[in-house]
Amino acid sequence: MTKELEQKIDQILERGVIAEILPTKEQFKQKLLSGEKLRFYIGADPTAPALHLGHAQNLMLLEDFRKLGHEVIFLIGDFTAMIGDPTDKSAARIKQNSEQVEKNFANWKKQVQNILDFEDSKNPVQIKFNSEWLGKLDFGQVLELASNFTVQQMLERDMFEKRMQDGAPIFLHEFFYPLMQGYDSVVMDVDVELCGTDQIFNALAGRTLQKKINNKEKFVVAAKLVADEKTGALMSKSNGTGIFLDLDAQNLFGAVMAQPDGMIKPLLIGCTRISLAEIEKLLQLENPRDAKLELAAEIVKIYHGEKAAGQARENFIQTFSKKETPEEVIEVGVDQDQIKLTEFLVRAGQAKSLGEARRKVEQGGVSVEGEKITDWQAILDKTFEDKTFKVGKFGFVKIKFN
Repeated sequence: MTKELEQKIDQILERGVIAEILPTKEQFKQKLLSGEKLRFYIGADPTAPALHLGHAQNLMLLEDFRKLGHEVIFLIGDFTAMIGDPTDKSAARIKQNSEQVEKNFANWKKQVQNILDFEDSKNPVQIKFNSEWLGKLDFGQVLELASNFTVQQMLERDMFEKRMQDGAPIFLHEFFYPLMQGYDSVVMDVDVELCGTDQIFNALAGRTLQKKINNKEKFVVAAKLVADEKTGALMSKSNGTGIFLDLDAQNLFGAVMAQPDGMIKPLLIGCTRISLAEIEKLLQLENPRDAKLELAAEIVKIYHGEKAAGQARENFIQTFSKKETPEEVIEVGVDQDQIKLTEFLVRAGQAKSLGEARRKVEQGGVSVEGEKITDWQAILDKTFEDKTFKVGKFGFVKIKFN
C-alpha cells in the first residue's frame, strides 16, 4: 500500500504543475507518506464573475490531494476581496463591495463542480468564506496580528519596491492583505496552503502566523502560473484575459484553439488529465494545430461532457477549416421591438459588459451575414431577424424578436 501511495504522490509532484514547495519538497513528501490526514486549502477572491483555466489547474491539484484522502477547503476570500490584493500590481487594486463579491461568487461552484467533488459522501470538498472570521476581528486583535510583522518585511515585496522607485503611492490598507490571508491559515488550522507562485509572500505570512499562534508548521505548495512559454503572458481573472470557465462548449473549444502555440504545453500539463507520455506524443506532432485540437476537446470534455466536446470539435472543423457557418446557431430572444447592438451582444453572452461589446465592434470583430458592423451605437430591429451575427472568431448568434 505504501508503494502504491508513493507512486500516486510522485505522479502529483512530478507532473510539472508544482513550481516550489516550502520548506522543502522532501519534507512534504515524507509528510504525505506518513499516513497522516492533512488539511489543505486554496483561496480565491471573487473579483470577477468567472474563474479561468489558471484557477482550474490549481483546483485540479487540490482535488488530487483530496483523492489521496486529505481534507481540502476551497476558501472564498469574500472579505479579502474588499481589501484588494496588491500582488503583482503597480497600482492599488480596486476594492470590491459586498454586493459585487456576492454576485461574482454566485456561479463559481457551478463552474468547478466537474473538477472538485463537493458531493463525496465521506470526504467532500469544503467551502468556507473568510468573512466569517475576518469580519469579526476588533481593532485590538488586528494590531496584535500586525505586531508579528515589520514594515521592512512588507516592503520586500517586489511590487512595493517598484512603486517606491517609481514614486507611486503604497496605501496602508495594502499591508493588511497578507496579514488577513495569513490569518486564514490560523483560523482553519491548515497543514498545507496551495497557491500560485504570485501568492508565495502571502502564503508565507500564513506560515509565520501559524507557527507563532498555533505552534504548527505549514507547508506552502506553489503551482506554476499558466503562462505562454514564449511570451510569458498570463491568464488573469481581474484583467478579464484568459479562458473562462463560464463559456459554453462551442466558445470554450474556440477559445482554446485561439491560444498561441506557447500555451499548448502548459494547458496540456496543468488543465487536463492526459498522461505525460501522451502529452509528449502530442507535442511531437508536425502541426501544432493537431495538438491543440486534442487539447481543446479534452478541456471541453471536462467541463461539458464527451458528447458536447465531440460536437464542438466537429463544429470547429466544419466552420473554421471549411469556412462555413455552423448548422446550429444560438437564437437569443428579445422582448421589445429594437435593441442596441452592444446590449444584444451582452445578452447573447458574446461580451461581458457594454464596454467590452463596444470594443469588439470598434475593433472590427462583429459582422452580420459576412458584413462588418462598424457603428457600436447601431440599433437592431426586426430586419435583423434570422441573420447570423459573428462575434470574434468563434461566436455565432441570431436575434429573435418576441
